[in-house]
Amino acid sequence: MSRPVNVAFFDTAIGTCAVAWTSAGIRRLLLPDRSRSDSMTRLHDALGTITETTPPAEIRSTIDQVTRHIDGQAASYAGVRLDLSGITDFTRRVYEALGQTRPGETLSYAQLAKRAGSPRAARAVGRAMATNPIPVIVPCHRVVAADGKVGGFSAYGGTTTKAKLLEAESNTSRPQASLFDGSASLPFDHGKAVRALKQADKPLAAVIARVGPFGLRLKKAPSTFAALSEAIVYQQLNARAAQTIYRRLLGLFPRRRSLRPEDIRSTSDPQLRAAGLSRSKLAALNDLAHKTLAGEVPPLLELRRMTDESVIKDLTKVRGVGRWTVEMLLMFQLGRPDVLPASDLGIRKGFARAFRHKSPATPQQVVTRGERWRPWRTVASWYLWRLLDD
Repeated sequence: MSRPVNVAFFDTAIGTCAVAWTSAGIRRLLLPDRSRSDSMTRLHDALGTITETTPPAEIRSTIDQVTRHIDGQAASYAGVRLDLSGITDFTRRVYEALGQTRPGETLSYAQLAKRAGSPRAARAVGRAMATNPIPVIVPCHRVVAADGKVGGFSAYGGTTTKAKLLEAESNTSRPQASLFDGSASLPFDHGKAVRALKQADKPLAAVIARVGPFGLRLKKAPSTFAALSEAIVYQQLNARAAQTIYRRLLGLFPRRRSLRPEDIRSTSDPQLRAAGLSRSKLAALNDLAHKTLAGEVPPLLELRRMTDESVIKDLTKVRGVGRWTVEMLLMFQLGRPDVLPASDLGIRKGFARAFRHKSPATPQQVVTRGERWRPWRTVASWYLWRLLDD
């Protein structure tokens, strides 16, 4: 007698997924389809009668891990029960071998066949990947063509979906993300900026030659609140400590890729403090959430039309948001070309190294020298920061 099959839908960074389970464990994981009705049709075709219902705690925990995984965060499937009834022993060995790979790791069909104990069965491995009922948990997206290209993918969206999963895992495997990491292109000609800076300041030209190509990329943020809340967490902390606290904070809302004001307002102060927030940062986040929900914080679309000083004037009305915090938003979210955070300790230390000072420069020294860097002070600032990486 077959076991009853239940299903639940859940949102992820790449769209709405579905999970189906029986009393024995998870039977299917469906990546986003054209629509929920198309997903239901696929599940009916594969499993027969299914019932959409609220998932129990065990399945809810797995959903949370899958959501984190697709969001580029660390996830663990240790202890997750799978209902793989009906698959062959060979396929089971392939899935088990694949389950031992690490996020960010890829291998060919032949390599996976060898790990599964059947080195000549690359084609059979390909069939096992094409019929994998539980992608992500059984990470078939990590199997690529022999030439290293992405290869095929049987889920809706094909190789585009596969590439998104691989990209998410490459983010997970990075040793240290930070407030400044991004991937979007800049809205100004940075080549022109670098050439102008070289001509305007010979010692800075030597710094540019030493550091190498300009590499600033914008970090996309869904909202002003998301950008500022992350910057608040990073205030006066080294990148690693701030990253840990920010990830703990996001961990309170496992279905979120970034913070929302509603999340902060609906969570108790003790819970937020337990993530590692200081009292002052907690007060700042609460005030930012309150002012955002009250319509007092301009949305990103409006900020893009405002001058730098107008953005600074409006956003520093929020408790705990000073000029430095807004300068980070201007540089790394809005891509403004002429921002100079002169009070930043990293800038002051980089300045001292570039211009042979024995101690960190004063903000005024940075401002004075920075006059010759206009209108490209963002680019000069980036090089001063990167100089400290040597």
